[in-house]
Amino acid sequence: MDLRVLTEPQQGATYDTLLRVARAAEDLGFDGFFRSDHYRAGGTADGLPGPTDCWTTLAGLARETTRIRLGSLVTPATFRLPGPLAIQVAQVDQMSGGRVELGMGAGWNGDEHAAYGIPFPDNRFDHLEEQLQIVKGLWSTPAGQTFSFKGEHYELTDSPALPKPTQNPHPPIIVGGRGPKRTPRLAAMYAAEYNSNFRPADQVAESYVRVREVCEAVGRDPDTLTLSVTLVVACGKTDAEIERRAEAISRTAAANQIVLRLTPGQLAEKLGEYHAIGTRRVYLRTFDLDDLDQLELLADEVLPHARIL
Repeated sequence: MDLRVLTEPQQGATYDTLLRVARAAEDLGFDGFFRSDHYRAGGTADGLPGPTDCWTTLAGLARETTRIRLGSLVTPATFRLPGPLAIQVAQVDQMSGGRVELGMGAGWNGDEHAAYGIPFPDNRFDHLEEQLQIVKGLWSTPAGQTFSFKGEHYELTDSPALPKPTQNPHPPIIVGGRGPKRTPRLAAMYAAEYNSNFRPADQVAESYVRVREVCEAVGRDPDTLTLSVTLVVACGKTDAEIERRAEAISRTAAANQIVLRLTPGQLAEKLGEYHAIGTRRVYLRTFDLDDLDQLELLADEVLPHARIL
């Protein structure tokens, strides 16, 4: 089982802070460093010193790390036009030597869009599906050929479909969410990975069943779709350590955020529960970016157990 670190820089983080966490994650042996793509803090966080741009950050990290996978979880379809997004991600993939992954979603935070003048259409899932078609189409078009697309929301005419990413056929695309209908279909049609977030194993299992059923319905082998989950953990060797970390999470996360309060051994058992339902990748959503000690604890006492699942 892969373990990846997921950060929420809109809650307040500089690039230097993210670089420090990314390098620590790489040095400690985690499989990936991912970040959200948001511009406004949520929950009770004040957002200081301010947000950082997702793909600007990942471009920098592409040059300042060497092994770890990098990506977004997730980039809203509302934030960027699909053609320039395909160019951005392909370039960052080249800069990283082929280590980038693109998580895509429909966008959901209306206040965030209003704060920065970003249009917030009602039919965001329609925009998302067209963007998925365009990004994959641009990346998959052979060099020397052109790509055209005409949809309800986007139109491309004779695009040279350049640049090409380093990864072949293209960087993995991740689609995630809790929606019972459209999200599973988009994952089955366009994604390499489906991510189910912040829920107990039995509920995650239900979402996995739905997306695998859709894969079969559209003629795709369900085993070709990686299943993942995102968790928030306050992990410590003692009750006091666990509660200290849970309190730090509560200062920046939303009030309804589910936090698993576990010792390393208990977390290893929890990962086993998720593995049993088909999970092959776990994103550890990290709010306290100054707490590198927890990452070290997880690397020392949890990561070895994940490796043998």
